[in-house]
Amino acid sequence: MNDDIDPFRVFDIGFLSAGRLWLLLLLPVLLVSYLVLQRRRAVYAARLASTDLLSSVLPKRSGWRRHVTAGLLLLAIASMLIGFAEPAREMQVERDRAIVMLAIDVSLSMEAADIEPSRLAGAQKAAIDFVDDLPPGLEVGLVSFAETASVRVSPTRDRNQVIAAIQGLELAPATAIGEAIFTSLDALLNAPLDETGRIPPSTIVLLSDGTTTAGREDTLAIAAANEAQIAVSTISFGTPAGSILYDDPVTPQVEQFLIEVPVAEDNLQRIADETGGLYFQASSLEELEAVYADIGSAVGSGIEFTEIAEWFAAAAAALTILAGGLSLWWFQRLI
Repeated sequence: MNDDIDPFRVFDIGFLSAGRLWLLLLLPVLLVSYLVLQRRRAVYAARLASTDLLSSVLPKRSGWRRHVTAGLLLLAIASMLIGFAEPAREMQVERDRAIVMLAIDVSLSMEAADIEPSRLAGAQKAAIDFVDDLPPGLEVGLVSFAETASVRVSPTRDRNQVIAAIQGLELAPATAIGEAIFTSLDALLNAPLDETGRIPPSTIVLLSDGTTTAGREDTLAIAAANEAQIAVSTISFGTPAGSILYDDPVTPQVEQFLIEVPVAEDNLQRIADETGGLYFQASSLEELEAVYADIGSAVGSGIEFTEIAEWFAAAAAALTILAGGLSLWWFQRLI
């Protein structure tokens, strides 16, 4: 169904042709007509000679049975009229096309071995499995970021190209989360448009273990994502016990420093919350793989208004058959 349609809604059901619902006003007319006919039937029956004669001419039948069959027919008509108004409801449907931009942190802190063999190696393995398991209709791109951010692979359905780029990621100094979001947005906004001339449903999945230390601020990136109406889901990957050995660039062969690099969470959660994305925290490879599985199922489908007229048509058919069957059983005639 076209996402542009904003149907008239009653509770959780929308109607694409709501004007046809006026036909439901026929139901009270039919109900009143039925009651009038029943009253006239009673009057005519009362005019027959005597109670004995009446009982011999008219077989004794429970009045409620007539009402049941008539009620079922009215419900069947109501169901047909509702179906004619093209009812629809929000349902989870698989996307024909969508784009996921993976943004992976390659800053030096991703060398920490609190997740064996390292944070980066774990992130690479989980990302490869994620890409490999995405539905065929989804396109995926890759951005890596440290002091700057760059597009490693533009959105594509070529899984092998993306996987090869993930395998080739290398560490570099600093962390530019804001730049990663800006770069991902540029890649998405420059992707080919869909058949309606719009950007396909898109999302950014950003994995990091730290906070922004270079490039544009996260606040600016959040504003840009909101303007483009693209959600940024974030994953904080690592543990509070992470640390790396850092070589002094002045005397790299002489001195090494042990630097603690605990995972940062608050900024990544803020980015997800303020852009309408999802936030996840993973402190092991298994947890990260589970996170990617959740994200894959979320981005591979979406909520759309889907017509359910066939539900009401089926209900109308069932009610009509039931009314006819009861009428044959009780009265030896179809109606």
